[in-house]
Amino acid sequence: MMPEVADEIHERHNHMDNKVITLIDSPMGELFLEQREGMLTRLHFVAEGEKPELEKSGNSDRPAFREVVSQLNAYFRGELREFDIPLLLEGTEFQKRAWKVLQAIPYGETISYGEQARRMGSPKAVRAVGGANHRNPVAIIVPCHRVIGKSGDLTGFGGGLAIKARLLALEKT
Repeated sequence: MMPEVADEIHERHNHMDNKVITLIDSPMGELFLEQREGMLTRLHFVAEGEKPELEKSGNSDRPAFREVVSQLNAYFRGELREFDIPLLLEGTEFQKRAWKVLQAIPYGETISYGEQARRMGSPKAVRAVGGANHRNPVAIIVPCHRVIGKSGDLTGFGGGLAIKARLLALEKT
């Protein structure tokens, strides 16, 4: 049993060594990007005071994100509707199912949390779906901003409701 634990720790340690990060400016504010082994693992809106801690979380390598930045810029200009970025999404099986449904929501469309739960085959799991969306590690590209309250109200979003509204407005043009 001990070697398995040691191997698992070693494997996690190697993942950390392969992690590269960068911070970029966007029309929605500063974004933190993280990738491992050439796959995007995080796209996160930088909150006030969070930058120093994020900058210490990996080796900075802006050129490694050239394609992600290019696609994000095209998205913000309204020229890109579907991202083609390799993703490494880590979470529970339920979270991964929720995020897969998010990725299938077409550009410019919204669904309710209840509809997302139904599409996952778990119609009663509306609150759990909200929790999974809240833990979405790759904002914008895994479009949790496209999920709204059943009454049409904008509800929870990691980047804040103002940014959620701006992303939805961008996709309506």
